[in-house]
Amino acid sequence: MGTESLILLTLAIVFGLYMAWNIGANDVANAMGTSVGSGALTLKGAVIIAAIMEFCGAFLVGPHVSETVRKGIVDPSMFASDPMMLALGMLAALLAAGTWLQFASYFGWPVSTTHSIVGAIVGFGVAYGGFEAVKWGEVGYIAASWVVSPAISGVIAFVIFRLILVGIFHKPDPVAAAKRGTPLIVFFVMVTMTLVLTFKGLKHFWKNLGYHHLDGLPLSVGIFCALVLGIASALVCRKLVARLQPGDELSISSARHLYITRALSKAIMHLRRARNTADGDMKQAADDALQQTQAIHKSATQLAGREQTHSSYRQVERIFIFLQIISASFVAFAHGANDVANAIGPMSVVVEMAWSVPMQVPEQTTVSTAMLALGGFGIVVGLATWGWRVMQTVGSRITELTPSRGFSAEFAAALTILVASVCKLPISTTHTLVGAVLGVGLARGIGALNMRTVRDILISWVVTVPAGAILAVVFFYGLRLAVGH
Repeated sequence: MGTESLILLTLAIVFGLYMAWNIGANDVANAMGTSVGSGALTLKGAVIIAAIMEFCGAFLVGPHVSETVRKGIVDPSMFASDPMMLALGMLAALLAAGTWLQFASYFGWPVSTTHSIVGAIVGFGVAYGGFEAVKWGEVGYIAASWVVSPAISGVIAFVIFRLILVGIFHKPDPVAAAKRGTPLIVFFVMVTMTLVLTFKGLKHFWKNLGYHHLDGLPLSVGIFCALVLGIASALVCRKLVARLQPGDELSISSARHLYITRALSKAIMHLRRARNTADGDMKQAADDALQQTQAIHKSATQLAGREQTHSSYRQVERIFIFLQIISASFVAFAHGANDVANAIGPMSVVVEMAWSVPMQVPEQTTVSTAMLALGGFGIVVGLATWGWRVMQTVGSRITELTPSRGFSAEFAAALTILVASVCKLPISTTHTLVGAVLGVGLARGIGALNMRTVRDILISWVVTVPAGAILAVVFFYGLRLAVGH
């Protein structure tokens, strides 16, 4: 191996590790942020679980074949006469995407690693071949996920959390409601997570067996396995929740006061409408009824003021702690299996080119288990060393989270990933999770959201692709000067 090839090989490994480190610090951290913010997991516990699941996903079922240019953003044939430019471009893309991710992580912004690397490849593609070298239709398709991902997950999270509130927490006896409803929730969780694992987390595994599309694996097989696991889990859950002790007299009384308070709130809303519409004696009667109802509502609110300290609510929230941990673990595994490609994909291209004599542009590159292990290791280290910044944003700065709210967000994100995978919609794990947290916050009213944090996150999403592109141009020209091309 010549000196030039050795330098390329070394830079590919270093820059690939740097990118993987930043994926862990940003993307993985936001995936576990809801669990930490809700109190379901400590920071140390989240790091340990995410490290195990992400590494297993990356190493065991990560991609063994990588496209020459990520997602077909640029045409690789234009590098045929000068393959060194492709190698330098991939190095510039890794360094640019990693730099932007590190910058975003410093400020606690959860951004998309996929969009970062795509933006970087757009940058060096334009720098080398001009604007016509980029497949802008593909870029637009990916950019659509800025809207699709958070919109779908936000709506699903809103609906899930409202159903949990109405079906369990707003009942006169939340513990009894949880005993009835939790097995059904567990069934849907396990079915969804199994399907996410089958069609998203294990998609590269199925490709290695000859199934080259997400729909290549018979859908009936995946659904059958999911239903079996879901039914078994629901039966086990039914036995476990049967052990829950009913709430004491004080907690049940407080829950009933809350139930009455919410009913009175609705009555007040309707009475205000009636008063504003009526006239004469009817208006006066509606106004008197409104004042009496408001007085009763105030009294009921005071009686229910300490409801969150009572055992009924603590017991129900403990159930959602376990559900949230399960959801977060599945999402982390699927994330590791897929997004490790953002680091090792470009790295594997440069490595294969460095070994080839003479250097040429590969149609496909084989990703070794050593590269998968390297990518998984980098992700874990990034999460452990710098992940707390993004965890803090997602877990506590967008809206206040409890285990039930955190579970709603995680489960909604998993459902969105599943729907998008089956329907082949453009998706971003980061945008999906953040959108789900926003949906949970909106379910409690827009006042529950920290709009300043939401604004900063939305701006960072829009800036990600152009930031990656600009940095890639700078690094691409810098590397060309360094090697004398």
